[in-house]
Amino acid sequence: MAGHQLIDGYLGALARRLPADVVDELADGLTETYLRHVSSGLGRDAAAGAAVAEFGEPDEVVAAFVQHSPGRRVARALLCTGPPVGLCWGATLATSHAWSWPVPAAARLAFPLTLLAVVTALAVAATGSRSYRRTRIAAPAGLGLIALDTGVLAAVVLIAPPFVWPMALAIPASLTRITLTVRAMPALLSATGIRRPPAGR
Repeated sequence: MAGHQLIDGYLGALARRLPADVVDELADGLTETYLRHVSSGLGRDAAAGAAVAEFGEPDEVVAAFVQHSPGRRVARALLCTGPPVGLCWGATLATSHAWSWPVPAAARLAFPLTLLAVVTALAVAATGSRSYRRTRIAAPAGLGLIALDTGVLAAVVLIAPPFVWPMALAIPASLTRITLTVRAMPALLSATGIRRPPAGR
């Protein structure tokens, strides 16, 4: 670190809103820019101000990273899968008379409530434009979606209703979504590390 107060304060503001690895990369670039200005003849204060100006206001930097964050992208992709996968399972449940399945009342209530919570969380993560923390909600929402898909697949296997044709679409759709969500989880979980800067900043 170059150790200029203006740069330290700038990075401290970003550290409260962005993952630690992102801030570390920005710190390297900002320090290089600062040193380049110093070597070109600017004073330390002027060089720090010029470097910070090149990077832009913290709100602008955060908004750019939010726009391309893994959480936002994955949340939007998962929301897009909702209608087609839901339609397949809706047709399956209606065709196989799911209301007659021996499912406990608690499970019948828990599934729609969990689904509502997951969809709400994904919508929050997908629509955030200024808060990186909002995009991190995609990680628990993705885990919830995996649990929902796994639960409905387990219900079909364990209760073993007669095969109905929509299952040929619903089962592969859920398996595909589970696979894609599991693959996305490392990126989602790695984006959760927002650190609190030291008190001296």
